[in-house]
Amino acid sequence: MTAISPRAARLVRALDQAAIPAVLTPMTADRRLALADLEGYASAIAAQPIGGVAAWVHTGRGPYLSIAERRRVLATFRAATALPLIAGVAPPAGSQGDPVTEALAVADEAVAGGADALLVFPPRAYAGRPDRDKALLRLHERLAARTGLPLILFILHAAAGGYAYPPALLRDLLSLPDVAGVKIATLDSAMTCQDVTTLVRMEFPGRLAITGEDRMFGPSLMWGAQAALVGVAAACGHLTTDLLASWFGGPGHDGFVAASDRMDRFAEATFIQPIEGYVQRMLWAAEAEGIISASAAHDPFGPNIPAGDRERVHGLVRSLHADSTGEG
Repeated sequence: MTAISPRAARLVRALDQAAIPAVLTPMTADRRLALADLEGYASAIAAQPIGGVAAWVHTGRGPYLSIAERRRVLATFRAATALPLIAGVAPPAGSQGDPVTEALAVADEAVAGGADALLVFPPRAYAGRPDRDKALLRLHERLAARTGLPLILFILHAAAGGYAYPPALLRDLLSLPDVAGVKIATLDSAMTCQDVTTLVRMEFPGRLAITGEDRMFGPSLMWGAQAALVGVAAACGHLTTDLLASWFGGPGHDGFVAASDRMDRFAEATFIQPIEGYVQRMLWAAEAEGIISASAAHDPFGPNIPAGDRERVHGLVRSLHADSTGEG
């Protein structure tokens, strides 16, 4: 096992036991970046007790944004916080180009925009390749060498374009000096989440097992996850920070169970089928919370979802707020 690099070790220390919201991108109904809302939203996210911010990710529709939009999003969050800023690296949506060339181009933008680390998406183009595992290893090696930034691996569920990383590949990737950890986002595979978390904790104790399990958040902490990079933290972030605080030294069993129950209620209303509709539901949650305006709470890239979802999400946010403040 190769020793972790100093820059990756610094990122591990910054993110250990922390929440890292996978942030939204406020947009108008006619698919324009809502700049005033973006600035207000970035300030609201940065004011929370978090360990970092993840931009250009799935929740923020990173692969669908133009170069100019990506730059504006990253610059806005960079201006809002000095905490580690993690940029998602994925080829543009629908692209037929070379995944390595495109990933390196996105990574170059991240460096220029002041990102502190990269979250490396599994390229869809690699899914059926017979040399997929070797190609993935080379991609991560080149990204680290090109940018000088630490990397976070990304195990992503199939509905979002991801695929499984077998144990041998995971060991090779986690042995790279600049890999700080792995985000696990299987959606509903408890076995995979547990297996990957155990592998990291037992064989790579200097790296982080980072939960991305919005629908198995509490259990993933119990299985050994050490931080949370989650889309469910993009709105109502106190649910995430309260849950982490209750697990990593807060009020004990009863506090953790209560915080986990609140999180589950929220995730059950937002991360449901069609699963790609979660981005729109999280935008509505941010609207209900008052950190994004109604005119900027649009996801032009997602599926059509039932009209009643908005009021249901709004009602739940009000209920959760009443629970947390003792009102009602």
